[in-house]
Amino acid sequence: MDYVQVLQEWTAWFLGWPIIFYVVPISIFCTLFLGFVQIRYFFTAWKLTLCPSKEAAPSSGEMTSLQAFLNTLSANLGNGSLAGMATAVYAGGPGAALWVVIIGLFLMSVRFVEVFLGADYSRERTRPGLGGPMLYMKDVPGGSFLLWTYAIVGTFFGIIVGNGIQANSVCNSVTSTWGVYPIITAVILLFFSLYIVSGGAQRVAKASEAIVPIKVILFFSTSLFVLCYHYQNIPQALHLIVQGACGSLALAGGVVGFCMQQAIRFGMSRSIMATESGLGTAAILYGATGSKEPVKDAIMSMLSTLISTIVCFIIGLAIVASGVWSNGMTGIALTIATYQTVFGAAGGWIVSFLSISFGIGVLVAFAYIGRETWFFVTGGRYGRLFEAVYCIVSFVCALASVELVWIMAELSGAIMLIANLWALVWLLPRTKRALKAFKA
Repeated sequence: MDYVQVLQEWTAWFLGWPIIFYVVPISIFCTLFLGFVQIRYFFTAWKLTLCPSKEAAPSSGEMTSLQAFLNTLSANLGNGSLAGMATAVYAGGPGAALWVVIIGLFLMSVRFVEVFLGADYSRERTRPGLGGPMLYMKDVPGGSFLLWTYAIVGTFFGIIVGNGIQANSVCNSVTSTWGVYPIITAVILLFFSLYIVSGGAQRVAKASEAIVPIKVILFFSTSLFVLCYHYQNIPQALHLIVQGACGSLALAGGVVGFCMQQAIRFGMSRSIMATESGLGTAAILYGATGSKEPVKDAIMSMLSTLISTIVCFIIGLAIVASGVWSNGMTGIALTIATYQTVFGAAGGWIVSFLSISFGIGVLVAFAYIGRETWFFVTGGRYGRLFEAVYCIVSFVCALASVELVWIMAELSGAIMLIANLWALVWLLPRTKRALKAFKA
């Protein structure tokens, strides 16, 4: 028996409907309980993000609220968006793109709750590693078990997913595009990781401030160019997306029902995994701010979920509009094929640049997230050991086959999601009281 295949099939099933039936009702409940906070404060969120208050340096924390926002966005926009959305369209059809948007809008309220709690509890932070879920989980039933489980699994997730798998994606992109020997890329990534983790929170924050604009500008400029090139196909593509998401009244029977289920399943799953809303990583970052205005931080943070959702939808729309969605390709190969319809052979270079910038950005953000969970587990000790482990993993995973690691990574993410969402629901009344008292 191929145990890896069995584990892969079980993981794929678990991350499908079981996780969806857990996350979606909670996200809808948060939205209703908070009075559609993502709609009421939509323009306020943009105002706070585009015109932030002047913070020369974090007053009582390790980073400012804006730096926490940029790191959150950097962590969200990874290679999972480039390859994962293509896989969702391949497996679930064009309709998956619409379901990404639908659940993404509800997940904005989940992001609001977790960031509010992370920022609100940050005033109780007394040492590194004591922030985000590791602080607010202590106030929920089963809190001790939950926070230790979260911290241990989160350490693995940060080191392996945020670091190792992204390093592997970057190395593969560099090798396939420019023919650079993998060992050379791996060594560069090792020293880059060492530079980032040895500089502490402010070096992580400064690196994200430089990387995030590059990621966002490069993605939107190239993707919108693809859509403009295929502008005549956009109406038909949108029709296919809506039809795939909602079915067609002209057709009936099991085939249509199955296609709709696939679109719903893969669209929702991709939205949950791409935005990381409910995972607690954003709460960890905002837990380092020592925020005096946690509601404002929470309002601003909702845009990170929205932007991640828009990125996924644009990728899905471009794939459908270009006509390559049904050619049998999946993953990053399908994304490359989409860009090649416009840029020719240069499309592979562009996607590789995107893959590298996305991967590096995630690696940087998780240098801090992984460090925080590590410090909680170790009581704030062995920082140099974490730096060594983080760098070694980036080197090894850049050269390794990570199929089994991907499976374990997905399971660890699911565990973090389950634990954190339980805490968010329990602490919703605290969040609502603060929101009621808030005046924009």
